[in-house]
Amino acid sequence: MFLPKNYQASMTDIMFTTMQEYLHKYPWELVQTESPSVLCTVLPNRWRLNKSLPFDFRVVSLDDIPDGTMVTLKAGNDKNHCAKLRNCTSMMKNQVAKFSDLAFLERSGRGKSFSLTITILCAPHYQIATYNNAIQVKLD
Repeated sequence: MFLPKNYQASMTDIMFTTMQEYLHKYPWELVQTESPSVLCTVLPNRWRLNKSLPFDFRVVSLDDIPDGTMVTLKAGNDKNHCAKLRNCTSMMKNQVAKFSDLAFLERSGRGKSFSLTITILCAPHYQIATYNNAIQVKLD
């Protein structure tokens, strides 16, 4: 690709390039969250109550986050503001936080889906990303 000598990459170009690199580096299916610098694994549309996901849920940060930074997940909707989750904390390693055996311990409600809030506890600023209408949790 030909670029003029005085070309300076914009932040959008850099972010797009970084996102493309991560999508190639990590072959599992990722989805963009409401935060432009946080990607996560796609969740199934529906899942069963108290049953662990069949895969590791992963959060990928495009920003430089130090290894060992804590990442937490919260689920909620307009009826159930803070649903109980199992194994909802992880540590960042190489820009990826891996949640093994993640399970939803409460139902999302009839016809309702949970939104997932991802919090990266990186001092001095926390990063918060939202995965809207992520998953519907049912009893059966």
